[in-house]
Amino acid sequence: MKIRIYTESTGYVEAEVLEDKNPKTAKAVIEGLPFDSRANTWGEEVYFSIPVDVDEENSQREVEVGDCGYWPAGNCFCIFFGRTPASRGEKPVAASPVNIFGRIVGDAKIFRKVRDGERIRVEKI
Repeated sequence: MKIRIYTESTGYVEAEVLEDKNPKTAKAVIEGLPFDSRANTWGEEVYFSIPVDVDEENSQREVEVGDCGYWPAGNCFCIFFGRTPASRGEKPVAASPVNIFGRIVGDAKIFRKVRDGERIRVEKI
């Protein structure tokens, strides 16, 4: 399944939901769509609150560029596109464990354009 992420500065970007990686998280995110929120940035990560409440599921801190995750500690959708303040090398590292449930289709670095407070929407395709 694919979803579409819209921001004022990037336009529409697609992501693939990896339903087999963390099925409970993927299902909860899909069932909660669509989401409208305001973006926050943390290094090269965009995150925003969503009306989903899921516990940790195969959670991890070190992720890949392009990963979409759910941050249980903050009930947030996270998009990783580079180094974060927690990174020691080039890989993104989340502030605390996240459940990876998707991947950006194409170049995730487009999210460098997103600014704090920008409107963000996620919807099914």
